[in-house]
Amino acid sequence: MIIGVLNQKGGVGKTTLAINLADVLAKAGSKVLLVDADPQGSSLAWSAARQDKPAFPVMGKAQANLHRELPDMAVDYDFVVIDGAPRLDELGSATILASDLVLIPVQPSAVDIWAAADTVKLLRRAQTFRHDTIDAAVVLNRRIANTAIGKDAAEVLKQFDYPTCATAISQRVIYAETLAEGKTVLEVEPNGSAAREVRALGKEITTRRVKEAA
Repeated sequence: MIIGVLNQKGGVGKTTLAINLADVLAKAGSKVLLVDADPQGSSLAWSAARQDKPAFPVMGKAQANLHRELPDMAVDYDFVVIDGAPRLDELGSATILASDLVLIPVQPSAVDIWAAADTVKLLRRAQTFRHDTIDAAVVLNRRIANTAIGKDAAEVLKQFDYPTCATAISQRVIYAETLAEGKTVLEVEPNGSAAREVRALGKEITTRRVKEAA
């Protein structure tokens, strides 16, 4: 299964989500590849900052032909997670076309929701180039717990054609701290709230995969 993490707006936590999701899937026993398709190379920089190897390989492939090459590479893995480019250009389209599932991280703000709407439009256009369906879901990211804005954003996101994941990722300092250290939340606080969130999201995705296979 190839999972693209994509939003045209930068600063939505796309790389953090992709890295931690890849780690959760790998630690659950799956063979995982993380592909950095962002020219900024944030996932590659994270990998380089580590003192040891992560639980999954990280490959840089910010290329417009990603959708042609990646399916053959994915054969050797249970999951491939793509850290997509923060622009709706050829790289963004290639990430969508390569993916079985596109996750759209959205922060609870009007600007982020508008940007997500543009990503959804690109998804719809990409459907015309594939004979099968590209699945997609919105992930409410950096939600501030117990606030009206988080609840309001969840309601607004229901307007999209694609579902919102039941698991929301909260605004937590540990996500930024671990990213800067070349770590994941599971490595630093395996029993913490952040780790539980990401595990829950990983479970949603693996459950979706089981349903598709059935």
